[in-house]
Amino acid sequence: MDRVFVCSCFGITEQQVKQHAESGACTPRQIASACKAGTDCGSCVRRIQALLGRGAAPRDGVAARPAPTAARLDEAA
Repeated sequence: MDRVFVCSCFGITEQQVKQHAESGACTPRQIASACKAGTDCGSCVRRIQALLGRGAAPRDGVAARPAPTAARLDEAA
């Protein structure tokens, strides 16, 4: 049996996340409440989102901001 770890901080596998999802946990926060995955370093949260079919959400709005263009960089100078 292959174990694919999603959360190495707490040793939570992909299969365990899927089992919690089948039991009704449908958000990363609910998964965290069920097994602590995503509550330590947070590096697994995007993988948990993907397993839940939610995609990866932008963190702190960074991805939502447009990238600077050459024109904007010239204006700032």
